Amino acid sequence: MLGSSGSYASALNACSGYLVRTEQASVLLECGPGTIGPLQREIDLSEITAVILTHCHPDHWLELPVLRNVFKYFAPRSGIPVYGTAVTRQMNDAVTAAGSPHGEPFDWHTIDAASVVSVADQTWTFSRTDHPVETLATRTDCGGLSVGYTSDTGPNWKISELGRDLDLVVCDASHLSAFEDHGIPHLSAREAGERAREAEARRLVVTHLVPGSDPEAHRAEAEAAYGDAVEVALPGARFAV
Repeated sequence: MLGSSGSYASALNACSGYLVRTEQASVLLECGPGTIGPLQREIDLSEITAVILTHCHPDHWLELPVLRNVFKYFAPRSGIPVYGTAVTRQMNDAVTAAGSPHGEPFDWHTIDAASVVSVADQTWTFSRTDHPVETLATRTDCGGLSVGYTSDTGPNWKISELGRDLDLVVCDASHLSAFEDHGIPHLSAREAGERAREAEARRLVVTHLVPGSDPEAHRAEAEAAYGDAVEVALPGARFAV
């Protein structure tokens, strides 16, 4: 967990960023503001195999132009696959200075809910969530094990859209159930637990908590709905499957 703050960074927690590591690949899932620093505590940046971005909201991708600086001017690389929605690419292009003689490090690929992406030993599939912009939940499969990530979603989408029996689900739980009727396009901790239980997920981690939230309150509410232990995606946490 490189960063898991919802919508904006807290004093000690960057925006969304997750490192998905297997024997053959190190994939950066989301690249929210502030994630490059924690990423360097886990791997050398040269080890990044690919980047996957779920939607165009800046708290999920806006560190990417900074990562581009690394590979363009300081540790030159080319052909690094970046997978993201069409609008995410458009927004990236709008803030990225073009025309440099140094070449471009990233090889962009537009994805949608029907895409299937292979990154070494990892297979990624997607599902469009309930969010104001095109947003893709992800499922990663490797060696018979699976991890689901909801990205941002409101209540009109279910984790089971990624398939049942996920070994680990990292789920949006931005607020508590007291705010469920406020029209917030995110899940509450209760809804996260309920949907993980319905999907028969074997393990649940809640993420994207708004800064100032009480992690223990989110954990307790999610556990009550899930019916089993729930963990919180605190920065630096590691979850193995």
